[in-house]
Amino acid sequence: MKIENLEGWGLGLKKPLVIAGPCSAETEEQLLDTCQQIKELGITVTRAGVWKPRTRPNNFEGIGTDALKWAQTVKKETGMYFSTEVGNPKHVEEALKHDIDILWIGARSTVNPFTVQEIAESLRGTDIPVLVKNPINPDLALWIGALERISNVGITKLGAIHRGFSSFQQTRFRNLPMWQIAIELKNQLPQIPLICDPSHICGSREIIFEVSQKAIDLDYDGLMIETHRDPDNAWSDAKQQVTPTSLGNILKNLKYRKPTSEDIEFITHLEELREQIDHLDKDLYETIAARMKIVDEIGFYKKRNNVTVFQKNRWKEISESRKEWAEKLNLNPDFMAELFKVIHDASIRRQEYIMNNPLEKVQ
Repeated sequence: MKIENLEGWGLGLKKPLVIAGPCSAETEEQLLDTCQQIKELGITVTRAGVWKPRTRPNNFEGIGTDALKWAQTVKKETGMYFSTEVGNPKHVEEALKHDIDILWIGARSTVNPFTVQEIAESLRGTDIPVLVKNPINPDLALWIGALERISNVGITKLGAIHRGFSSFQQTRFRNLPMWQIAIELKNQLPQIPLICDPSHICGSREIIFEVSQKAIDLDYDGLMIETHRDPDNAWSDAKQQVTPTSLGNILKNLKYRKPTSEDIEFITHLEELREQIDHLDKDLYETIAARMKIVDEIGFYKKRNNVTVFQKNRWKEISESRKEWAEKLNLNPDFMAELFKVIHDASIRRQEYIMNNPLEKVQ
């Protein structure tokens, strides 16, 4: 894919980009007032939902095309660039007609390749910047596929928005960040601008700073933060929006760090520490390999004695003891439990293979 960096979008943008504005355009006065306050913070790109895909009907689903006229007023009065979500070719047509500067494709659209392809075809022949949010479900291939569809029609001003993933788990996040998926997207598409949407990840304004700082620490290219002049009375997603004043405090307190340092002492010591890590990782691999050999022996022994692979009492014993080990070694018990579960699942698969392969070989 041919992808321009932010500086190549022709809008005077640079990293870190901040996009801020209300979840929804409610009235012209609300939108203009909010954007004027945001403008005072030095932000040049605003946002507002015009068409709002709601999970259930009979909720506020946006003003629609009429709100695009308000966006034109905002652009004229503030000089800001305006961005909004599009969910179908008609939305694209109306947004282009009203001189919207940046479009984004929402998570509910990204999950459907047919929808993305229709939007992509409606963009053919334009050079408007397009941001693609991750799909609702944690599927990296779907996310990349959506970006590829937009790229295939000639859009080069292309970016990705990480807004988190839906889950049945009860956590403090509205959508689980699953940072590793966004990081892997950047690994596969290193040239793509990656924007974090802490508002949708958090679902609550209280932890937006924390998530924003983590995104900056992970070298994201920018943030999209929902900002409303009166969040408590917002018509949609009230809990996750911040006031312009709060936004200013968030941005002021963020710590921006360099991606590297030219200091010789720093470089030398860092290389020494990384060499230690490499040695420990090799030891770790060798330990896991030795463990798997014993797992195989257990598998052969169970097979000869006609014993099941999985044994509930043993798994309970392992889980409890490993948690205690983690706590004694000052390791995060949840992280270690997750890591050990991966190892245990691999062990189960090896023993299942032994049980069902007449040659008793492990591949």
